[in-house]
Amino acid sequence: MNLLLLHDADFISTDRVRISDRRLHHLNTVNQASVGQKLRAGRLAGLQGQATVLAIDAQQAELQVELLDPPPAKLPITLLLALPRPKMLRRTLQTIASMGVDKLVLINSYRVEKSFWQTPFLKPEAIMAELILGLEQARDTVLPEVILAKRFKPFVEDELPALIANTRGLVAHPGDYPECPRGVSEPVTLAIGPEGGWIPYEVEMLIKAGLQPVQLGERILRVETAVPALLARLF
Repeated sequence: MNLLLLHDADFISTDRVRISDRRLHHLNTVNQASVGQKLRAGRLAGLQGQATVLAIDAQQAELQVELLDPPPAKLPITLLLALPRPKMLRRTLQTIASMGVDKLVLINSYRVEKSFWQTPFLKPEAIMAELILGLEQARDTVLPEVILAKRFKPFVEDELPALIANTRGLVAHPGDYPECPRGVSEPVTLAIGPEGGWIPYEVEMLIKAGLQPVQLGERILRVETAVPALLARLF
């Protein structure tokens, strides 16, 4: 936890907070925090700065905060991601938040098992928990927007064109396509398929909607590897 991420409910006054959950456990066991110690802190969806420990024990900690600094800028990207396996979803959500993705669309695909959409990891509170872990890692305070698109064709036909507007639209897919660009400066909409790749029909639909196919080479990567590889290459 590189950032003590604070929620509105933690504030007992304008500049004081009280915590008693897993963050307290982390302060006690990992940071071994003591009275007077200063920590990097931030308010969810707000500013960041530092917190000074006023009191701490096994039950709760009280800290005084001074939050003056803006969070790091988000990457100008909308990520369209075929829903991964539940365990991989958790790790991928953390990566997406850590790397500063602005908007995430989890979308269905022919190769996405129907059972994946029933996982409890897709509940809003579960998604939030993984994203917060990513924010704490990267010292960020702003959550990415997350959209669930359970029907591929209606989303691509009816909603994707508006998302692509004024962005560079790309779809990552193995094949005889141009290499993924490097160091782009404009906003991007990027579609990443399941580990087996999009089926031809889905690639055709995404191209029709305005996305250009690109590839990373001959190797087929796991989603949790492809996501940071593509983000790092683009930005």
